[in-house]
Amino acid sequence: MFAAIFIPNFSVAAVFRAEPELRMKAVAIFEVKPPPEKITAVSGSAECLGITPTMTKAQAELCSEVTLRPRSALQESVAHAVLLDCAQSFSPCVEDAAADTAILDLAGMESLFGAGPEIARAIHGRAGELGLDANVAVATNPDAAVIAARRFAGVTVIPSGKEAEQLGPLPVEVLFAGWQEEAADDLLSTLERWGIRNLRGLAALPEVALSERLGQQGLRLQQLARGAASRTLVPVEEPAVFEEAVELEYPVVLLEPLAFLLNRMLEQICARLASRSLATQELRLTLELEDFQSHNQQSEINNQKFQSAIGNCKSTISSRSNQFCRTLRLPLPMLDAKLFLKLLQLDLNAHPPGAPIVKIHLAAEPARLRLAQGGLFVPPTPEPEKLELTLARIASLVGQERVGSVEMLDTHRAEGFRMKRFVVGAAHETIRKKDFARDSKKERVTTAALRIFRPPLGAVVTLENGTPTRVICPKKKEVQGTVLWKAGPWRSSGDWWEREAWSRDEWDVALQSAEGVALYRLVHDLLNGVWFVEGTYD
Repeated sequence: MFAAIFIPNFSVAAVFRAEPELRMKAVAIFEVKPPPEKITAVSGSAECLGITPTMTKAQAELCSEVTLRPRSALQESVAHAVLLDCAQSFSPCVEDAAADTAILDLAGMESLFGAGPEIARAIHGRAGELGLDANVAVATNPDAAVIAARRFAGVTVIPSGKEAEQLGPLPVEVLFAGWQEEAADDLLSTLERWGIRNLRGLAALPEVALSERLGQQGLRLQQLARGAASRTLVPVEEPAVFEEAVELEYPVVLLEPLAFLLNRMLEQICARLASRSLATQELRLTLELEDFQSHNQQSEINNQKFQSAIGNCKSTISSRSNQFCRTLRLPLPMLDAKLFLKLLQLDLNAHPPGAPIVKIHLAAEPARLRLAQGGLFVPPTPEPEKLELTLARIASLVGQERVGSVEMLDTHRAEGFRMKRFVVGAAHETIRKKDFARDSKKERVTTAALRIFRPPLGAVVTLENGTPTRVICPKKKEVQGTVLWKAGPWRSSGDWWEREAWSRDEWDVALQSAEGVALYRLVHDLLNGVWFVEGTYD
């Protein structure tokens, strides 16, 4: 058993999917290449107003009720990818028959989706969820399913042995879809002279006489007319591509209308991923920007609006490329359009595009849905979605480089660490290892905790024979007194081959103050010649 999915009026369907608000309007698609700009496709409402594909754009513009849109190869490519997503969510064997047609091999799928009528209805519903108005037909051979899908609206199921009966009333023109125009016209004129106008008449012709006049090509057409042609599908081998793109009629300057468009695109991508039982761990946003210099030359008024909207972000525009790219990497595979939108909004607020936007491209890297099993003896962790959103909000306030988990560097420099991306699983594993190491050494090691002052306290130090005898911290008067005991110095240095070279002497000192005796870490920065108290021992 085979199923065929056909998208009628494919150019218009691609526009409707990108702009759902146009579905209730009369829409005409025109070819951008002049002269003159021809109408290539029209919606049903536009056809009722008398707009036909034979008109020019100038003629269609005379009707004020018609909405004109340029034909977009980008939108059609995305709609074709969505069509294949819909087909591949029901069968692993899918043939890419045409830009508007996909064929599925349903062998063995009955146990998963039910009988032929149930599968056809499920496919039709899935296509609607993905934004495509499709015709779906199920038959015992792929060609009969394709012919039925291209001529019958909605869902069609052809029982075995009834192919010729159901396809018989259709005109012979349905057999020549995808043919070269000249070859199709020759055969159609021949059949017209014979008085053959539908598939029933072609199927009734004697095979020998038909072969003598039209050869093997004629016999092949007769097999198609009878619904008896048989062939093997050629499965599509292209990897799954989850991308959405929008070409804007007018440039977008503010981030609010951009967020509205991104929300629609994210919902479409999430719907496509959900249909394949997938999630995503990486989102790539590419914005094509309007040329800033030409924008200034075209309109001074728009330039003032642009400056008030983006402020001092003009320096982010590249002179070599007009593309602005941002990548959103997630700690775990997720599938939440609202979460993705909020994360992108926070990222764009921190890194504005810097120019009006004319095209939006959004791609998602597919990943398997995460499967998590909680442990009885493991403390509960926050939901990854909420945690990621919280971290993004904090990063927008303090900076991306100041948010994450600490990773110690392989260096002797004091406080040699860097911030890395926080991942719940990795953090928990690190804590568990540290707890195990601490428990294993608890009986053998006794240490004093050093409480670090942030920032370190600048100090005035009195020296005698090169060793400190008195310490005073002007900013914290309780940290001062005579040195009763000292140990050191311990000298360390590093990174002498770079600008950030460092060299320091460390002392552990006990100070006698009015409040009593306290232990401190005293540091002498040898390169800058300054003293400071780094911390106190508890």
